[in-house]
Amino acid sequence: MTHPDERETPWQVDFGGKAEKQVNKLPSDIRDLLFYLKYRIEHAGPEQREWRNYSKIVNAKDVHHCHLNNNRPRYVAVWKVVDWEKQIIEFRFVGTHGSVNYSRFK
Repeated sequence: MTHPDERETPWQVDFGGKAEKQVNKLPSDIRDLLFYLKYRIEHAGPEQREWRNYSKIVNAKDVHHCHLNNNRPRYVAVWKVVDWEKQIIEFRFVGTHGSVNYSRFK
């Protein structure tokens, strides 16, 4: 039985070049949370309201973010819907809250 928010056809979720390099630098517990988020996005789409501090990024088209943890350092993930029709999403940033520049995701 599937979760009510899950879709029959999962979204394709990839890591962009920078995000792919960042994943390997994450602590293992944060990496585990990221891959769970990836799973949830694949099966429920880009809106992940149950995640900490989830929101769409203001002044950026189809870009979302959330916090992966509560402690310090705080880690965030940023993803973008690349193609709604083909259901493709790409993680654009994964790292510490202090190192993310939200204005570059326009």
